[in-house]
Amino acid sequence: MIDRLIERYRDALILLARILLTMLFVISGFGKLTDYAGTVSYMNYVGAPMPSVAAAVAIAMEVLVGLALLVGFRVRPLALLMMVFVAGTAILGHPFWAMDAAERALNQTQFLKNLSIMGGLLLLAIVGAGRYSLGKS
Repeated sequence: MIDRLIERYRDALILLARILLTMLFVISGFGKLTDYAGTVSYMNYVGAPMPSVAAAVAIAMEVLVGLALLVGFRVRPLALLMMVFVAGTAILGHPFWAMDAAERALNQTQFLKNLSIMGGLLLLAIVGAGRYSLGKS
């Protein structure tokens, strides 16, 4: 029964998945865009190479690629690209293995959250954009 229900609403569910997956990126990206100086400062704090370039890349990935995924444009390659970006942010932004106590626990959770998001992006790359999209998957 659940299989038939999912197949019946497959394209709507894929759209919902795209919305849920991209909310974090788009909202966070606009926050970075509106506080570019703070974003550069944060990139410097976490040790990102070329903090101003890293900030611009983060904004482009989160806003532009996030919006493209949201509307269903070039979903398969962009979901894989976003996966690589999320992996980089997990490693650079949440190095729990080099931390102690509460900071370690918090960052391990954030790192694992990033791995979960990567799983969702991989699944999106596999299934494609669905019918409700602006272009080819």
